[in-house]
Amino acid sequence: MSGSANLQAVQFEQVSIIDLIRYGGSRFNESGLTFGHSYDNALDEATQLVLHALHLPHDLSPVYGTSRVTADEKAKVLALFERRIGERVPAAYLTGEAWFAGLSFKSDRRALVPRSPIAELITSGFEPWLGGREVERVLDLCTGSGCIAIATGHYHPYWQVDGADINDDALSLAHENKARLHADNVTLRKSDLFKGLQGEVYDLIVTNPPYVTNDETDALPKEYSYEPDLGLRAGDDGLDLALKILRDAPDHLSEHGLLICEVGEAEQALVALLPELPMAWVEFKVGQMGIFVVERSDMVEHHARIKELADARG
Repeated sequence: MSGSANLQAVQFEQVSIIDLIRYGGSRFNESGLTFGHSYDNALDEATQLVLHALHLPHDLSPVYGTSRVTADEKAKVLALFERRIGERVPAAYLTGEAWFAGLSFKSDRRALVPRSPIAELITSGFEPWLGGREVERVLDLCTGSGCIAIATGHYHPYWQVDGADINDDALSLAHENKARLHADNVTLRKSDLFKGLQGEVYDLIVTNPPYVTNDETDALPKEYSYEPDLGLRAGDDGLDLALKILRDAPDHLSEHGLLICEVGEAEQALVALLPELPMAWVEFKVGQMGIFVVERSDMVEHHARIKELADARG
């Protein structure tokens, strides 16, 4: 059969790519889905599910929006929509892919879906916070899928980047992402916070540790139940890990080293506990997102109080 005959044999439904996106967005809003895993609205999430089902690039030109789909293609899209609505599975776990700092990462239930606003810091070279200081070694603590470590290594190829995590499943996913993105300047290591990094010193430590309170974790929408609890839960005020990181980071930072740490909505609790510690809260394009920057020298100066608080967490 000739190519033209094959084409004529394909039965096209009277529905376009943009029709499916609009339909998905409407259904998602009607169903009260929660959007917090890479996308923050129904239409963007529907767009990614449609493009994935059709094997099209995530940044497809809008000129193709009116293209018709086949009945088989339509069925595949609708099946993804039904899983998203019926099971409340995050879109990134349905597609197996999440975009972070402009890079495509494999995403599955072994680690949280990449979504930290630290991506904006990575692509801006961590300026103005680094202030032009020389950086040779960087640590991404609690690396999870490896997205922060690997993106940092990608945009800063002359830096040596370590990514550390306590969880073997997360590290296995991080290794797959390292291979996926050819991150030769990234080393992945197993460590319970700093315990497996004795003697290691870095110029910059970046960390997105668990920071959700116990009550908030228990009350999260179903979408979050697919993510590992270990990556979310951080005690009654969300600061169990952040305080330990503040306590121990000076031992692993060079003299003029810097710590960048995400604590999300635990920001107010941290400021209340350590009002004397000079923490600069980063302003992103969309405003503050609970990420602070602190100098090694300031952590050393206030180490006694930080240690008292961290040690009390056990």
